[in-house]
Amino acid sequence: MKKILLLLGVFFSVIAFAADKGTWTGYISDAHCGAKGNNDGHAACAKKCVKEGYAPVFVVGDKVYAISDPKKVSGYIGDKVTVTGTMTGDSIDIEKISK
Repeated sequence: MKKILLLLGVFFSVIAFAADKGTWTGYISDAHCGAKGNNDGHAACAKKCVKEGYAPVFVVGDKVYAISDPKKVSGYIGDKVTVTGTMTGDSIDIEKISK
């Protein structure tokens, strides 16, 4: 039992260490187009793809991040935004978003 608790402690420490809190600027795109949505001209396509069921994603440069709570970005599809939150691997938990 002690070994399991120790392993869980190490596991959660690594996860906490891997999380990156900060502020980033990028585009809210769609999972279908991904990094292609890293520009102002992609807004209409991103809105169409999200409406068709593709998940919204956050694109910074050529890196695409899944959004943990897509409802938070529903009013920003296709927009260039600044987000504050926590990135863990290829996912972001958005705390604050603004244009």
